[in-house]
Order: sequence, then C-alpha cells, then structure tokens
Amino acid sequence: MEKRPSPALRVCGFLIVAVALLALRAAVAQKPAGTSPSTAPATENRTARELDLARTDPLNLYAFLVRMPKGADLHNHLTGAVYAESWIRYAAEDNLCVDLATHSFFQSRAMTDSLPPQPVCGDGNIPAAHAMSDQHLYDALIDAFSMRSFVPSSGVSGHDHFFDAFAKFHGISHVHTGEFLDEVATRAAAQNEQYLELMETPPFEHTAAIAKELGWDANRSFAEFRDQLLAKGLRDDVAAVRAYFDEAESTRRQAERCGEANPAPACAVQLRYIYQVLRGFPPEQVFAQTLLGFEAASADPRIVGINLVMPEDGFVSMSEYTLQMRMVGFLHGVYPKVHITLHAGELAPGLVTFEGLCCHVRQAIEYAHAERIGHGVSVMYEERPYDLLKEMAAQHVMVEINLSSNDMILGISGKNHPLPIYRKFGVPVALSTDDEGVSRIDLTHEYVRAVETYALSYADLKQMVRTGLEHNFLPGASLWREQDVFTRPVAACSNEFLGAEKPSANCAAFLKSSEKAQQQWELERRFRAFESTN
Repeated sequence: MEKRPSPALRVCGFLIVAVALLALRAAVAQKPAGTSPSTAPATENRTARELDLARTDPLNLYAFLVRMPKGADLHNHLTGAVYAESWIRYAAEDNLCVDLATHSFFQSRAMTDSLPPQPVCGDGNIPAAHAMSDQHLYDALIDAFSMRSFVPSSGVSGHDHFFDAFAKFHGISHVHTGEFLDEVATRAAAQNEQYLELMETPPFEHTAAIAKELGWDANRSFAEFRDQLLAKGLRDDVAAVRAYFDEAESTRRQAERCGEANPAPACAVQLRYIYQVLRGFPPEQVFAQTLLGFEAASADPRIVGINLVMPEDGFVSMSEYTLQMRMVGFLHGVYPKVHITLHAGELAPGLVTFEGLCCHVRQAIEYAHAERIGHGVSVMYEERPYDLLKEMAAQHVMVEINLSSNDMILGISGKNHPLPIYRKFGVPVALSTDDEGVSRIDLTHEYVRAVETYALSYADLKQMVRTGLEHNFLPGASLWREQDVFTRPVAACSNEFLGAEKPSANCAAFLKSSEKAQQQWELERRFRAFESTN
C-alpha cells in the first residue's frame, strides 16, 4: 500500500520548494547580463534567430548587419577609403587637370587670366572641374579610380587596375586630409562602428632626402645607419608629422561640430593612425621612413603602430622582403612599445613564383615581431603551414581579413580563402575593409559576404567583433581576463552588467586606466542595445 505524506508535510514541502524558487530567481536577477556569452541571454538568442531569418535574403541581411555593432576596422587605408566622387570634387577645388588618355589628375603649371582663373591643361587634357558638367567624364573617372564596372580585358587584371587607381588620383592637396577623416568616420558611424585604425603616410620628403644623401651600404649595421639618420635631423620630421595630423583632426572636428551642442554622430567614432611605410623604394628610404614611423609613434599617442604598404608582389617588395622584415625587427628592439601590423601573404599562386610563397607570413611574425597580419591569404602555401597556424594561435597573432579586396586583387574567395582554416586553428580573426573607396564597399558589406559565404552564426560574428577590439593598439589592459576568450571580464568588473552606464567604483577605476577596455565596454553596451531591439 502506497504511503502518502501528511497534509502538514505536504505544505512544508511546498514552502521549501517555493523558497528555493524565490532564491533561484533572485540569484538569476543578480547575475550580470552578458558576462557569459556561452550562456547567452534570451535577447541574444532572439537576435541569433533574427539573423537566421535574415540570411535567406541579402537585402534583409544587410539591413540586419548594418545596425549590428561592428566594433573596429583595423585594416583601412585612408586614401583608399575615400570614394571616387570625393576625389573628383577635391580635384576641381584644387584646379587640377585630367589627362584624358589615362584619366589621371595632374597639377597645371599655369592658370588663365580669367575670373575665376582656370588651369591651363594643354592639348588632350581638360580641367577636372569639367567633370561636374560632363557625365561621361565623371563616370570614366569613377571607373578609373575604383573597381566599379571593372571587367578584366586587354591584359589588365583586377590586381593592376586596383593598384593603378592610387596613382590616378594622386596630387590632391593635403589640406583635404581632414575631409577624408570626416568621410570615413561618418560612414563608420552610420554602420555602428566605433573605432578605426587608419593607415596613412604623412609627407616625408626631408627624411627621403637625407636617406638618399647617405645612401645604402650593405656592410653598415642598422644601428649605425639609424645613428647617421638621426644625426642628419630625421627626428625633426616628427614635428611635421604631428602638425599634419593636428591640421587634419582640426578640420574633421570642425566639420563634425565636435564639442558643440549638436555634434555629428561621427564625432563618437574614435580614430587612431597606423604610420604606413612605402616598401617599394630603395632600402635606404624604406629604413629611414620606417625609423621615422617608429619615432613618430613614440612621440604621438595618436599613432598607435606601423605598417609597410604597396603591392607585396612588386619586384622590390619581393626581392628585399627579408631585409625589410629584419629592418622592422631591429627597430622593434629599439622601440619595443611601438605596435606592429604588417601586410603579409597578400599573394596567390601564379602571381609570384612558387618560391615566393614560402614564408612572408612567417617572417613577418618571427623576424619583424608583427602582432597582426594584414591579409595572410597565402598562408597555406607557406612552408609548414600547420605549424605556422599553431604558432599564430599560440601567440595570439590576429589576421585582418579583407574578403572583397582579396577577391578583386588576387581572385581568392570562397573555399580558396583561408578564413575557415584560421578559425579552425584558433587564430584570431576580424573583418576589415582594406580600401573601401576603391573597392566600392563598406564594412557591413564584408559582414554580409562573410555570412553568406561561410554560414557564420551570430555568435561567430560577435566573436569576430570582440576580437577586433581585443587586438586594437590602444593602450591599457583588456576588459577580458583571458586573451581572445570572451567569457569572463577582469576581476574589477566581474560583477557588473557589461556596458552598464554606471559601473561600480572599482570597475570604473579600471576602465579609466585603459583606453582599450573603454572601447570594449562601449561595445558591450552597444550589443545590449542592439539585441534589445530584435
């Protein structure tokens, strides 16, 4: 016969269960939201379902992703980010001419006596301002300055058309740099981006001149050459670099009404700079400009790192790649606090020789101490690629992934792109734009492409976005206790709602000590706001 508990015992049992449920509910209520992505809150799960619904329609997918917080764009060339329409406008303002045979800008040597004066451009050429009233010229310039409508023909590859574009719009006055900043920041703000590291090369004519005067001597040590360059006054050029960014930022702040009662949303986008070195020149100039970059980054906190640019498959870039990596490695030893990100592995089979694919990513890491790699497309063609991938994962070397650029320039996309392999081996990755103006894209476009090509989940996207801010070059400690593991914040903020408007005193003190953590905290606030609307 079944024994039943007495009514008194049943009531007691109900009370115990009720008290336990109340205690559990209180514990859940006290648990900071968003501190453990592995136990995603309901809003995150609901947002993930919204992405799954949106991925079936490219237009809905873009509408979803343009609102999603995207954190940082860490691989963005400032001049390459400016759209062709802006270049045409600046050329007209600067009274430049157009070479109609090449659709390139050039500076006129004379002006007419008319009012207003017009540039004298010569036979076969025309003032750039004419593009404003000649739609065919306007369209031809846009196509020449970008990948719009480009179809490979007559021996011109996507690679060549892409890189040739930069020379065509060269010559625009540096007074427009602040307008470049405003354009890029405004576009970023409209897509829920919050932080950009923009690659830029300030004028360095004096540094190049003293490098040429000293010349290159293979028997001279790097240390001796550095001393000679400094003795010739290279360090004086740091002031010119600072003045260049001072002027540009002043123009940007004015355009965006920063500090006024009604600032533009772009004011909230934080900008820092990567000093970019032109590696396609003689070794004395490359070393001297790299030295200037390290000196400038040591003196100006707005310059957070250095990089080497120009086509990696160029003759000088290929033949002197190892030498250049050793230059950077030497200067890293002299300036250990300056961060390094390097274009490496922006190559593909057939673009260079078989031997040329051997080791660019590896040398960038092992010789030059790169903390981030730009592109890394040819990693699987390097010697011992799996060992290299494990090394990158162990050292937390992040890869700046540029899907559209890699397709347009190298013809590498889909399964031929190493993004899935990087993720499989635990190498940190983040999406970036490279040259969004030349490519006619934006960062949202890159997220759409990644989701459609690789079936990425919302959790995958959050991981990439957080990775971008984890590997930015801002000073200070990370918000996260373990690098590239976004589950537990540091002890000072472990009991907080991540991204809260008013963190505790201990957490607030920690955030105040770290610009990096401040950006990460803001990202978590944006994620919570975004997910609450889905």
